Amino acid sequence: MITVTGATGQLGHLVIKALLKTTPAAAITAAVRSPEKASDLKALGVNIKEADYNRPETLESAFAGTDRLLLISSSEVGQRAPQHQNVIDAAKKAGVKLLAYTSILRADSTPLGLGEEHRATEAALAESGLDYVLLRNGWYSENYAASIPPALEYGVFMGAAGEGRISSAARADYAAAAAAVLTTDGHEGKTYELSGDDSYTLAEFAAEIARQSGKDVVYQNMSEDDFAAALKQAGLPDGLAAMLADSDAGAAQGGLFDDGKTLSSLTGKPTTPYTEVIAAALK
Repeated sequence: MITVTGATGQLGHLVIKALLKTTPAAAITAAVRSPEKASDLKALGVNIKEADYNRPETLESAFAGTDRLLLISSSEVGQRAPQHQNVIDAAKKAGVKLLAYTSILRADSTPLGLGEEHRATEAALAESGLDYVLLRNGWYSENYAASIPPALEYGVFMGAAGEGRISSAARADYAAAAAAVLTTDGHEGKTYELSGDDSYTLAEFAAEIARQSGKDVVYQNMSEDDFAAALKQAGLPDGLAAMLADSDAGAAQGGLFDDGKTLSSLTGKPTTPYTEVIAAALK
């Protein structure tokens, strides 16, 4: 039995779809906070179990009979460490044989503020006694593609990444890697630094938007503080704006660049070019 937490989220949903290519639906459990939101997965024959990171009593029963568990990191920045600890504790009680965790690229040395909670989770796993594997995911290309509509509207793609190169990949690429680790042997104790095969600066990303759309779009580099302020002005919550600005500042320091091509070697195929993600967003 393979269990995926956060299975109704964007990444979790894609992991389930990737697993279904090689694994019977009856051998897959979608562990979700709100089972009523998993009706499409249920229709595919996948087991649905309630699992709330904040309610430990739901976790152990959700993990019962699980051989391999994918812990997809919580979306609640600032709450992740205790939430992940709940999952780890429940996995140990349930006798899970392997836990795979979606961490962040080079968690041990990343300049991104997001790294702190991932480091705490990795330390908790090391102390747990569980067999585990770290999937240190780089940036999702979709994170930047989400800014394409305002870039087209105003002719400006804003950021704070300077000349930092970004080796992002599509969510589906990371999902395929997770599915590969969950369905093959020999990953215990491994740490995989996962990133896209190609890289770009945000100036190159903006130029590609302009090329494909036929509209004038230029990259405007800002200070971290000014970028955070602009994001807040655009309506983003303060915490999210600060996190995105910090991540761009980390990218300027090389925090989102990696050329190891471990992701494509795990999946057995090239990662999705950022140009294709832009094309899909423009459609």
